[in-house]
Amino acid sequence: MTAVFAITASRIFDGQNFHQDAALVVDGSKVGAVMPQSKLPAGMKTLPVGNGLIAPGFIDLQVNGGGGVLFNNQPDVTGIETICAAHARFGTTALMVTLITDVPAIRNTAVEAGCQAAQDAVPGFLGLHLEGPHLSVARKGTHHPGLIRPMQQPDLERLMALEGAFDALMITVAPENTSEDQVRALASAGFIVSLGHTNTAYEIAEAYAKAGARTATHLFNAMSPLENRSPGLVGAALNLGHLHAGIIADGFHVHPASMSIALR
Repeated sequence: MTAVFAITASRIFDGQNFHQDAALVVDGSKVGAVMPQSKLPAGMKTLPVGNGLIAPGFIDLQVNGGGGVLFNNQPDVTGIETICAAHARFGTTALMVTLITDVPAIRNTAVEAGCQAAQDAVPGFLGLHLEGPHLSVARKGTHHPGLIRPMQQPDLERLMALEGAFDALMITVAPENTSEDQVRALASAGFIVSLGHTNTAYEIAEAYAKAGARTATHLFNAMSPLENRSPGLVGAALNLGHLHAGIIADGFHVHPASMSIALR
């Protein structure tokens, strides 16, 4: 039988409201309840945090490195463990380790490491985010242009073979180098398909969203800007309603006013 215990703190934030002098009841791997400390059952084991704040952890869908490790340079389980542990110190309790465009051998090694990390239940590791190589050279950003290429049938088959290997599996592609049918197949295999590094038109982004794409990678960056008669992927992400969007909210990659507009 799973042990039930409580973590107590002066403040607990449940995602919407603050609770003063409260207790977080833990039942196995789940939160059982948030309640006043005075209402805890007699004899329940408690772990006091004192004046600390208990809050939900951050979840990051695009993490290229951490703790001195860049995943492309160290695509192994130790690299994944180091990255996850580094981000956990700052409140990110779950993340997707991200591999950018690289040679096939590095990608294959990274996927093997990701599968092993998932089997080992590395703390904080949700799965892999494969960013590239099926992007647009015109919007390559930091990705090596010589390694960007169209998705071929062998690429698709290797990706489809990963179905069920991770709690979450994400891939960023550009319509310029992938087809709607490929996106549809990836989505059916459980991939979170994201559009990014692209100059695609609004109408094409909408069609790819209907095919199964669910999000846009780092909104505003590495994509054509929103224009009066060419909304592009920015316009699609902000207007369609069923496309989510990540954003690099460091105050440098995206102007605070643009972030504010996107949030509204």
